[in-house]
Amino acid sequence: MAALVGSRCTECAVTVYPADDACPRCGRGAAPYALSTVGHLWTWTVQRFAPKSPPYVPPAEGFRPFAVGYVELPEGVRVAAVLDGDLDAIRIGAPYRIEATGGVPRATAIGEA
Repeated sequence: MAALVGSRCTECAVTVYPADDACPRCGRGAAPYALSTVGHLWTWTVQRFAPKSPPYVPPAEGFRPFAVGYVELPEGVRVAAVLDGDLDAIRIGAPYRIEATGGVPRATAIGEA
């Protein structure tokens, strides 16, 4: 599992994701910071129609609805992620494990296979 790397301000300790060289609060320098891999679902929605093409390229098996949401980590950072698993089982406040991918992070409810 690839951990998310954000950044933390060297002066006021504000933590952000994605990482940035400067603090959004005070403008001072920020350093890379490994974020927690478990948080709680803050909010979510389901994308029920295919995005406009281009740039979207539908997969060979066709478009399937998917959930996206914000997972709030203990550091106070809310990370947008694709939510894997059963769309009917998604609940605000549920614990989710989040991981970095080549694009948007992915999150899986803890307790789901």
